[in-house]
Amino acid sequence: MSGIIYERGVDSKSFALIRSEGDKALFGGRTTQFMKNKLGIPSGRPLADFLPTLLIKAKDFATELTSYNVVDKDLSGDKQITKEHIDNNGEVRNILLKRGVKPENLPPAEDVKKVQRRIDSTEKMILKEIKKDKK
Repeated sequence: MSGIIYERGVDSKSFALIRSEGDKALFGGRTTQFMKNKLGIPSGRPLADFLPTLLIKAKDFATELTSYNVVDKDLSGDKQITKEHIDNNGEVRNILLKRGVKPENLPPAEDVKKVQRRIDSTEKMILKEIKKDKK
């Protein structure tokens, strides 16, 4: 989405606000910071690093809808694009609610950095075993 909206008169500060407003719509009026605090996410770490896959996909879907509609509807500027992103996140939230999922009530997922460290460690062990077996 960033590449598309930067071409349409949105700067980095506005981009962060657009994303933040989208999160607020997805989480029923709760800010990104509120959700980070609620989920116990360390400061300086992104919310997405701790979201369950369902919410990552929900945010991604809303972002893709925004990207598509910015081009399709020829939107430009902070206000139009922010409104579009809020609307899309709100509609994704409505779908989740209709299916019995309240985004702000889902528990955090395992920290992606922990998962990555575990994968890296396992990969190293496997490579060691392969080298050992070749000898």
